[in-house]
Amino acid sequence: MTTIDVGDLVGELVPVYEDLHAHPELSFAEHRTAGIAAERLRSLGFEVADGVGRTGVVATLENGPGPCVLLRADMDALPVAEETGLAYASRVRVTDHGGHDVGVAHACGHDMHVTWLLGAAAELVRTRGAWSGRLLLVVQPAEEVGAGAQTMVDDDLFGRFGRPDVCLGQHVAPAPAGMVLHRSGPVMAGADSLHIRLRGRGGHGASPELAVDPVVMAASTVLRLQTVVSRNVAATEAAVVTVGTIHAGTKENIIADDAELTLSVRTFRPHVREQVMAAIERIVHGEAHAAGADHEPEITVTGSFPPLVNSEEATATVAGAFGEHFGDRVMPLPLVTASEDFGAFAAAAGCPSVFWFVGGTDADLWTRAFAENRLAQDVPWNHSPRFAPVQHPTIETGIEALVVAARCWLEGDG
Repeated sequence: MTTIDVGDLVGELVPVYEDLHAHPELSFAEHRTAGIAAERLRSLGFEVADGVGRTGVVATLENGPGPCVLLRADMDALPVAEETGLAYASRVRVTDHGGHDVGVAHACGHDMHVTWLLGAAAELVRTRGAWSGRLLLVVQPAEEVGAGAQTMVDDDLFGRFGRPDVCLGQHVAPAPAGMVLHRSGPVMAGADSLHIRLRGRGGHGASPELAVDPVVMAASTVLRLQTVVSRNVAATEAAVVTVGTIHAGTKENIIADDAELTLSVRTFRPHVREQVMAAIERIVHGEAHAAGADHEPEITVTGSFPPLVNSEEATATVAGAFGEHFGDRVMPLPLVTASEDFGAFAAAAGCPSVFWFVGGTDADLWTRAFAENRLAQDVPWNHSPRFAPVQHPTIETGIEALVVAARCWLEGDG
């Protein structure tokens, strides 16, 4: 493995990172971010195409015979009002697809991911005499809605730009900055999004006996759903059921006709998913029956994608290279119940994939919080309005990790 030193690149990339952080864009609206990535990749000598999968960017670089390595960064932000207090904090507000005025922030670190990819591209270009093969860089939109990867695939990503021999990706995490975390096999949960409509019978708030109250029905349903994991899933398995929204009614003295819930379901194994989805259906229909509803409830799956699973052999290759380069800064990764659509690339290409995490929390803060059993209270996690990675050594570590992993194949070590 060739020595990697990206220190001189970081000074140039810090303003890029801060600019991306201050100007976040929601899923499939990442026009400015895509433009910045495309411009910088062109300046490095890549062949660049934009508008792939609506707002995605694809960059390729031929450097002699050898494998094709896909490196991916996602770039969309979240409808979250930032509360980090940083000098470069986002103050962006937009009207979302539902017509709501929302703050927008890179509360999941995708601005860091783009910065890493740009840094890795620069390092691989300037050391191109040390490797041979083909780079396929993907700047992906809309990961937060689980649609961007498949949208790029459906836009003939591999037919237009070539099929990779391996797909590599990474994510910033609330772990100590400078650490790299990996695991083989299942890494991140599959996700299902559900919309539930509970159909009651409206009436006057003063005469509830003449109505079927969907608010009470919804409240009972929410409470009963909390038993799905504890009473339907084995203790040796993992699953999450979260009720994200509940909407009903317009006025305190009106009993509404309907109540609506939205759910997020996370599972790692197909049989567990089947158990959880069946339990949700039983509970929703059971509560409607118990309430005396005149109409059956409606359950709609609004989005779904499978668990992210790392290829064991490819992960072993990358993990070995990480150990050689980072030493004791490498640690095992526990199962992650959040979800990620990165797996769509390898599934479509029919190649192995490896996805890992890079710590972004101040190491002293993390260590102190861990020692005091206060990680949940003191360390902001992804999607929190207070989440923001420390720049150093997070930027350096992420660039190095991408380069180290890519060279496992480009230098013939894979």
